[in-house]
Amino acid sequence: MRVKLQHVAHTRSGDKGNTSNISVIAYDEALYPFLEEQLTAERFHRHYAGTVHGPVLRYEVDGLAALNFVAHGALGGGVSRSLCLDNYGKSLSAAILGFELDIPDELHGRLRNFPLPESPGRG
Repeated sequence: MRVKLQHVAHTRSGDKGNTSNISVIAYDEALYPFLEEQLTAERFHRHYAGTVHGPVLRYEVDGLAALNFVAHGALGGGVSRSLCLDNYGKSLSAAILGFELDIPDELHGRLRNFPLPESPGRG
């Protein structure tokens, strides 16, 4: 099934100058392999096309079922230099929650706030 990242993980962020640091932490360890496989640095960068202008580095923190992304050139020169407050690090971490992943149907119960599938024959 195709689900938004918000049902698989939560995020934390920070920023320094023109660099945003975004951690994506799986809600359940069973979901982490799908997160690790599908949310690559390249896909992360593409998700922010037009916003992140520098390289994106990804670090795996397997013991915490987390990925940490360091996005350079992500904040319009930095919070104190930009008139575009939407680029602030916390906004970027919220935006990645719309990224879509493919998760096996049998892991439905491990997702957060994901609607239950319709039962056949329901009216």
